[in-house]
Amino acid sequence: MKEEAVSEAGQAAANDAPAKEPFLVTLGERIRTLRARRGLTRKATASAAGISERHLANLELGTGNASILILLQVSQALQCSLAEILGDVTTTSPEWLLIRELLEGRSEADLHRARNTLTEMFGSRENNHSRLSRIALVGLRGAGKSTLGRMLADDLGYTFIELSREIEKVAGCSIVEIHSLYGANAYRRYERRALEETVQIHPEVVIATPGGLVSDVSTFNLLLSHCYTVWLQADPEDHMRRVVAQGDFRPMSGSREAMDDLKRILAGRAAFYAKADARYNTSGHSLEEAFAGLRSLVRNAAGMVDWSM
Repeated sequence: MKEEAVSEAGQAAANDAPAKEPFLVTLGERIRTLRARRGLTRKATASAAGISERHLANLELGTGNASILILLQVSQALQCSLAEILGDVTTTSPEWLLIRELLEGRSEADLHRARNTLTEMFGSRENNHSRLSRIALVGLRGAGKSTLGRMLADDLGYTFIELSREIEKVAGCSIVEIHSLYGANAYRRYERRALEETVQIHPEVVIATPGGLVSDVSTFNLLLSHCYTVWLQADPEDHMRRVVAQGDFRPMSGSREAMDDLKRILAGRAAFYAKADARYNTSGHSLEEAFAGLRSLVRNAAGMVDWSM
């Protein structure tokens, strides 16, 4: 009887709880998506925003009625505009409104065509031959970008660039030091400068990009405009296994939580990775098989004769 009374009391409390405000629910989902896209934990985001982790959790759950200043702090921590968090960046001018009206409801394929047309119109996209001579590999850590990228560069006779190392050269310190000393915003600036220098200096190159490069739209646009991009995919378990094989045992300190974080990050970035010119799944293949498949994909795209096939 006592247990039934407790159960009934709990059900009554749930029924009496006020319904969540739809705007706050949508706001929370958007914050969660932006955080996942940037690969940030809730704890790290809360710390960067100067608010408690519990406060951020309430925001993401749609139960926290945040002040505009708190939202501003969260937007700064996520390196995005407040308008992006609120969800309507395209209301800043009549032209934006007209363009949005034209594009609203279009398919991903139509939007892709529109973006390519605009890129060509404003002269920021190189001709197809130049793009095909620069191969950029995108994807999460553990997809095989460095290993396969180096093998591909050797096969093509191209320079191989690990963009993370170039970022460290530009900054004059390690990636960890950039984040700890200067913050994520400074890191993104160094990342863009390193990419700009790479595409200017190397007409023929294979670039292994950091997994989070797609989080900065302007830098990702630069990459798409100047390089033939390939999204290297892998199963989450393979991502985790390969990272550990590289000597980073941190994921194993909380393997279930780490796997959940990895899946959220992948879900947040997948739509951006999918903008690559091609995709190739490395799971279920030996190193030699994965390289052969990637090599064939790139050579076919470039119109090269692959005599080994």
